[in-house]
Amino acid sequence: MRQAAEQGFTLLEMLVALAVLSLAVLALVNLAGENARTEGVVEARTFAAVVAENRAVEALTSREPPALGETNGTEEEASRIWRWTRSVSETSEAEILRVDIAVMLQNDDQILSEVTVFRGRR
Repeated sequence: MRQAAEQGFTLLEMLVALAVLSLAVLALVNLAGENARTEGVVEARTFAAVVAENRAVEALTSREPPALGETNGTEEEASRIWRWTRSVSETSEAEILRVDIAVMLQNDDQILSEVTVFRGRR
């Protein structure tokens, strides 16, 4: 027959085990929340990059080169309104223009995507 000390865990051992388990569960919950926040940022940056690339393709494929200076506009993509800014400037080469495009959410000033392309004047 077993002695009393060999029959199972003590109350103190159970409390320590539960404390360790609760710390592990809290860490996992925190990790899951961080993953959800990161997913939202990655999604926003991906769609902002799509908008920036759309504006860049438009600047490269239009018959006439874009006018020098800054142009602003909005575009709907993925059920969100995106605000973009296109800045066209001259380069050291007379026949080449630099086109910088920045995209952000409509109600935010944080730039989520930037694209720079070069285009001929003709």
